[in-house]
Amino acid sequence: MSSNRQDAWSQDEDVLLAEVVLRHIREGGTQLQAFEEVGKKLSRTSAACGFRWNSFVRKQYKSGIELAKKQRKQSKKHSPLKKAYEEKQEIPTVESTSESPEAFSMGSMIQYLQKAEEAVRIEEKVRNENNQLHKQISQLQEKLKETEEELKEYQEKFNLLEEDHKSLLAIFEKARKMALLQGNEDKVKFQMDKNGNLQRLNK
Repeated sequence: MSSNRQDAWSQDEDVLLAEVVLRHIREGGTQLQAFEEVGKKLSRTSAACGFRWNSFVRKQYKSGIELAKKQRKQSKKHSPLKKAYEEKQEIPTVESTSESPEAFSMGSMIQYLQKAEEAVRIEEKVRNENNQLHKQISQLQEKLKETEEELKEYQEKFNLLEEDHKSLLAIFEKARKMALLQGNEDKVKFQMDKNGNLQRLNK
């Protein structure tokens, strides 16, 4: 077969051209290398392949080109084993279809799903921690309320005791003064009336 074919391009040839060029972009190769590879397979010159790509095929694969560029950047972080695995997943045969090859998005889709799953796990963990914190805060608020009520109750009891204490001190002070007024009299007796006041008993 001659290497300078000039007949019209078929749909299968366009798809093959797109697959090879996108693969070279993804793997860090050049478009010229892709054109040479396709030229050998289709018995066309690399210049003819480049012209076909730039004038027609490239316009139909804009999203595929952007995706291949992203995968090229991501592949720098991949291990050689993973890169070899991704290369193995490529479709080696040419299928007659007018749609862009979705096989190139498989790696990105897997990464996206992994990140989404991780994000869901993190969100669930944060939600559970927040629920636990809310429960702990509610429990602490309840305990604080109970403590404040107990403190108020103790304060009231303390106030009553303090008033009783002051009353007793006043009674004792009154009794002491009355005893001093009697001087050296014989035993002085007192009794407390119903109102809590001391009264001197007459002999």
